[in-house]
Amino acid sequence: MIKRRKTKKIYIGDVPVGGDAPISVQSMTNTDTRDWKSTVRQIDKLTEVGCEIVRVAVPDMEAAEQLSTIKSKIKIPLVADIHFDHRLAIASLKAGVDGLRINPGNIGGKEATEKVVRLAKERNIPIRIGVNSGSLEKQLLEKYGHPTPEALVESALGHIKILEDLGFDLIKVSLKSSDVLQTIQAYTILSEKVDYPLHLGITEAGTLVSGTVKSALGIGILLFLGIGDTIRVSLTSDPREEVRVAYHILRSLRLRKRGVEIISCPTCGRTEIDLIPLVEKAEKKLAKVKTPLKVAIMGCVVNGPGEAREADVGIAGGRGLGIIFKKGEVIGKVREDELLDALLKEIRTMVHE
Repeated sequence: MIKRRKTKKIYIGDVPVGGDAPISVQSMTNTDTRDWKSTVRQIDKLTEVGCEIVRVAVPDMEAAEQLSTIKSKIKIPLVADIHFDHRLAIASLKAGVDGLRINPGNIGGKEATEKVVRLAKERNIPIRIGVNSGSLEKQLLEKYGHPTPEALVESALGHIKILEDLGFDLIKVSLKSSDVLQTIQAYTILSEKVDYPLHLGITEAGTLVSGTVKSALGIGILLFLGIGDTIRVSLTSDPREEVRVAYHILRSLRLRKRGVEIISCPTCGRTEIDLIPLVEKAEKKLAKVKTPLKVAIMGCVVNGPGEAREADVGIAGGRGLGIIFKKGEVIGKVREDELLDALLKEIRTMVHE
């Protein structure tokens, strides 16, 4: 069992983060926030696949002016991502966002920071300090030579102090790097120094395959160590893939149960049914199922029956046909061309039971 580090609990809208709360899943839109209709459409799609907190970029005042409309039309908490301009943070707070992502040291000086923090405090809105290896302060780069884990931590502690000196403690912190080991080291160091909830992620992780691998390693190792309260998998892909990968990571560590987990063999010379397209079609058909189910789709008689028997429902393939298992019992034998429909039928039944 993973023993999670005890952190302060805060709320992003109605979603608890930290403490004993489940590890929440976040994503970020890649639409133009100024186009509220396309942004809302994307957020709705993210919500369908399980996104629990969504962040939007706020590059200018025109984007900030759309936040109240976006907020009124979505079902999950909204976080505004702000850089450099404190006026955008104030406008976002007035628009009713549920959280801010800023670095208090770079939004316009002490007076500007005080204005943002005062309004956030009045409205009980948390602030995420988002330290990124690609945008470290100049003096830290001069001190450390490059973005080391120690430099990331020092940056985070400096931003935290600014907020704490202003009497603000609704804080969440992230220390993101595109380097997996650097990220793990930075979060490990910081977790021993503060009890604020930590937002995990590997920044600029890459495309669907490479980004998934790096994120699974970095986020997965930290979660296994008990570090982390909310996650965002950063991928150069459809944001919905970020959410799907996040749940795969959490489910693999037995930290969350949501949706269908497909157990399928990699195929070999013993496979006697056309397994790969069967699994791909099943995965697409089952993408929106929220009920936690383990589904085995196996292609031969060596490991197939055993894996299928241990799943909630499963297929063990043979020569042009397959055996259907449900809760460890054989419930039927069907032709290969009927396997997918038979499997989906049993899953629909289980979802509605």
